[in-house]
Amino acid sequence: MIIIPARMASTRFPQKVLADIGGIPMVVRTAQRVASLDRVVVAADDEAILRTCKAYGVEAMLTSDTHKSGTDRINECAEIVGVGDDELIINVQADEPFIETEVVHALMQRLRTLQAQAEPFIMASCYNAINEASAQDPNLVKVVLDAHHNALYFSRAAIPYNRSGAAYYCGHIGIYGFDRRSLRAFCAFDDAPLEDIEKLEQLRTLYHGQKISMVKVASTGFGIDTPEDLARAKEIFQIR
Repeated sequence: MIIIPARMASTRFPQKVLADIGGIPMVVRTAQRVASLDRVVVAADDEAILRTCKAYGVEAMLTSDTHKSGTDRINECAEIVGVGDDELIINVQADEPFIETEVVHALMQRLRTLQAQAEPFIMASCYNAINEASAQDPNLVKVVLDAHHNALYFSRAAIPYNRSGAAYYCGHIGIYGFDRRSLRAFCAFDDAPLEDIEKLEQLRTLYHGQKISMVKVASTGFGIDTPEDLARAKEIFQIR
């Protein structure tokens, strides 16, 4: 199941999930991109998002407007829908209207592998290779990995620090996958100071000693965090 958390408030880009992209609201375009892969539900915090989704035939439901993170929001949605403990849930961000279906499929495959290995906590995400100039952008989250392709840390800073001159950089792609049991566990964790400092919800998992398995993908899509990002995306993807 794919759940798209969508909130109206955004400090850098107010009401961005309803921003027009070629005549289609951003959240709707995101849902349409992944609709061929699985059931898609938008977990909204505002009636305006709900109405917009329904106008385009996208399944949506209203969730609390007090959630700390998008993952907390999809947890409520999964509870309402009645998702079983072993079912896989993919969290696709509403501001990823150009995400490739291949990326989502690769994440699904990794989650199935983790299930087959009977991992006690199942969470996975994706990354791609980026250059040093991109690594300097605080809006593009970086991740460093261990030898087993698990995340060691995520940051808005350029990590690792390139003291040797041989650093390579991995850009985090804001898509997450869990089984239902692990999603519930994530949302039961206490607040993590690192999560608040960096404003990155995935750090809650690492802070509490759990693993995030990372999948390397090839992707030209990117999250829309600012009006400038949206303008750049329209130019890249030739959308008026």
